[in-house]
Amino acid sequence: MRRARAVVAVGGAWLLVLGAALVQPACGRQAPDGEAALRAGRYEEAIRALSGAVQGDPANVAARRELARALAAVGRYDEAETAVGGPTGASASTALANVLGEILVARGRTADAEQAFRRALDGGAEAIPARSNLATLLWRRGEREAALKEFAALGDLYERREARSAADLVAVGSALRYLGERDPQRFKDARDAYNEAIAADPRAARPKLRLGELLLEKYNSTDAQALFREVLEANPRDARALLDLAKAKNFDGSDEALELTRKALGINPNLVEARAFLAGLRLGLEDFDGAAAEAERGLAVNPSSPEALAALGAARFLAGDRDGYEAVRRRAATSAPAAADFYIALAELSQQHRRYRVAKDFARQAVEADSLSWRGWGVLGLNQLRTGEIEAARRSLERSFRGDPYNVWIKNTLDLLDTFSRYESRRSARFELFLYGKEAELLYPYMAALAEAAYDSLARRYAFRPATPVRVEVYPSHADFSVRTVGLAGLGALGVSFGNILAMDSPSARDPGDFNWGSTLWHEIAHAFTLGASDGRVPRWLTEGLSVLEERRARPGWGDDVTPSFLLALRDGKLLPPSRLNAGFVRPTYPEQVAHAYYEASLVAEMIEATRGLPAIRAMLAAYGRGERNDDVIRTVLKVEPAAFDKEFDAYLHRRFARQLAALGPAGGEGGGGELARLVAEARERAGAGDRARAIALLERARELFPEYTGADSPNRLLARLYLEQGDRRAAEQALARLVAHDESDLEAEKELAALRESLGDRLGAARALEDALFIYPYAPAVHTHLAELYSALGEPAKAVRERAAVVALDPADRAEALYQLAAARLAAGDRAGAKRDVLRALEAAPDFATAQQLLLKLRAP
Repeated sequence: MRRARAVVAVGGAWLLVLGAALVQPACGRQAPDGEAALRAGRYEEAIRALSGAVQGDPANVAARRELARALAAVGRYDEAETAVGGPTGASASTALANVLGEILVARGRTADAEQAFRRALDGGAEAIPARSNLATLLWRRGEREAALKEFAALGDLYERREARSAADLVAVGSALRYLGERDPQRFKDARDAYNEAIAADPRAARPKLRLGELLLEKYNSTDAQALFREVLEANPRDARALLDLAKAKNFDGSDEALELTRKALGINPNLVEARAFLAGLRLGLEDFDGAAAEAERGLAVNPSSPEALAALGAARFLAGDRDGYEAVRRRAATSAPAAADFYIALAELSQQHRRYRVAKDFARQAVEADSLSWRGWGVLGLNQLRTGEIEAARRSLERSFRGDPYNVWIKNTLDLLDTFSRYESRRSARFELFLYGKEAELLYPYMAALAEAAYDSLARRYAFRPATPVRVEVYPSHADFSVRTVGLAGLGALGVSFGNILAMDSPSARDPGDFNWGSTLWHEIAHAFTLGASDGRVPRWLTEGLSVLEERRARPGWGDDVTPSFLLALRDGKLLPPSRLNAGFVRPTYPEQVAHAYYEASLVAEMIEATRGLPAIRAMLAAYGRGERNDDVIRTVLKVEPAAFDKEFDAYLHRRFARQLAALGPAGGEGGGGELARLVAEARERAGAGDRARAIALLERARELFPEYTGADSPNRLLARLYLEQGDRRAAEQALARLVAHDESDLEAEKELAALRESLGDRLGAARALEDALFIYPYAPAVHTHLAELYSALGEPAKAVRERAAVVALDPADRAEALYQLAAARLAAGDRAGAKRDVLRALEAAPDFATAQQLLLKLRAP
């Protein structure tokens, strides 16, 4: 087989990290109280005890080593260096040279660190860790062959079972991880070495952190977090463990990442990797200035930190500061000539900002700098896939996987690409629809027509036309769609836009009534316009807000609408102001905040258009495309300060929803509390007692208070039932029409509405309701058959043909009958050739089909 099943418990992480995780068993005399305090994270207590031990016995090497590590754990690197004698004094003790080298690396003084590591090789308890540290330093500096030679020697030590202590096993584990860059099987050895280190010293933090980092790198967040939490149970103030847990939480999309990172920095304000990670979190919020400031703080501690340099470079680049970016790039190249990691980080940060072509270019620079950067090849392939370069993506991903066959994301994506042979590409005027073969015949006519209508509508709106063809990939498996998007199953979204490459769930990917595929497609096409018009620089809040707004404009009932939970969040002050709305998408602080952010963003866009006009929105997109910052765009285009705009929007919300807010009151419940809940409850009680007239009156009052509410106890839903019970079909139809005008996915309500309208003689209205039902679930043959009959009666033969063709595409049990009906519809539409073709197909399925034979004779008659 080309690819083995991925093993997630392997990977790699950089060895040279300072913090409480450096606590290891030490030989010689120690200060027992100081060591216990250090392991527990009582750093000041440890520093006092260990300082006393050193003062009492300056020759106590073990105490000096542990004192240095205690000081380093809280970021007091200068004092830590002094504790081990500094660059000159350390030469007297090889036993202290390795820890000195680690401190110097944390400060970016790699030349001095190299000397310290080489001194440590002369003997002592830390010779093996020093050798691993030295090899890692060489690797990072671009001296790959020299580094690999050292790593291989350390691997030999492991094979000969000469590494026995936890510290030595961690060292060889990291060496084996680097050897895995050339021989992927060594990743398993790295995993095993870390596990042996844990067994050798179950109290030591570093082996657990290293193994957890490997697991996280291979997308196994659950097991990684278990290891990080185990460390934190023993030492709640281990800054490195807090940072690692923050990274795992960030991987899971949890808002805890930010707080955990801040907590780590509260313990060790000079933990440079935490500064760089915090910068990345700020970049996710599109806070480029804040990200740059955090990166600069990290670089003040370690001027050559690759993580901080990458974060600063990304902040400069994404903010449009090309000169600033070039300065950072030159600085990174000087610090690390083999700069693949720098470009990979830039690529990953760029793709987070929807700058996929930029990310692809950075990833290409990464593999040009290091052709053995399997991660670089993977990032390149994923972004080639996002920009529509399918075959080039496959080649890059294959190359990545050959070098690292344990990368779950890459394996999943390659497996997905292997299924592409089951799909069909169908072209309309401006779209390429990539549809699963078994449903392509059914979906194409509906999706193509809707996509073309969306393109025309949005081109008029935005005075912009995305490059064509716009590719739309439609996945019948949500897991496949999720892999296409993020490489792993479990994504909660329905669709995604990579510019003019779109992907979405097929209506078959979810249960009937779960979502509206039509509004989803319209939403994603809108992204192609707003992203294109802004060169991908529009902030998240505005592109999402405009897409939801365009859904609502496209068709009644489509797009998010106000809900009780949104109003309660507004009432309770949970909604973020427009100036901070991005955080609602990427750093939610309560379960429903992402959904609220989508709807709120649409209201911001709605208010801008209502108060400044559509040209203002076009001007905003153009300004973002020129690289202007969000606050500056608010000032220059909307002519208002951001803080004043926040207040304007808050007032707009409270005016717009004053009646609904009053109806909800302070209590909870599915429909909220207050007057609305009281009226619905009383109506249920009166209906149960047989007083239908009073119940209807109460529900009509409730409907007026909150007309948009569509929950299970929606007044409109209950009114429709009561009106039907009393035989008032017209009133029931009106109630259902009001309901679906605010609920895009209520399949049963649409079908019931169609039946009511037809019973009232409104065939056109019935057809419209069934059309809406098809945007929710197009797989019911009976709906298509009924629509065909309605359209025939309405004198719309082309639409009748479409519906008869849909029935055939669904492969009905009586295929001959379906083909005959299609042939008859084609004949009615004037397509004699098509009719003849389909009636012959019907007769192939059922040669004795008399009615079809009669139609064929009719078609052959002159």
